[in-house]
Amino acid sequence: MTSLPEKLAEMSRSAGVKSAYGDPIQIDGVTLVPVAIVNYGFGGGDSGDQGSGGGGGGAAIPIGAYVKSAGTVRFEPNVISLLAVGIPFI
Repeated sequence: MTSLPEKLAEMSRSAGVKSAYGDPIQIDGVTLVPVAIVNYGFGGGDSGDQGSGGGGGGAAIPIGAYVKSAGTVRFEPNVISLLAVGIPFI
């Protein structure tokens, strides 16, 4: 059985740029690259003879896409997601 630190190390290898930027998609000569805010959280504990516990989770919020067409690249935001992400700051 794999220990918790080994599982966390294995999962963290996949957390990187590939998590935030999707694979390019071609539609009618236009290239789209999806962009997301990605976060992960993990916790663990041990109370001696009583046992131990742990947990984790993650979330990805699509915030927009880079759009390449006619030789130009621009960022097209997902306004609804950006508003949802920004509400805690208001």
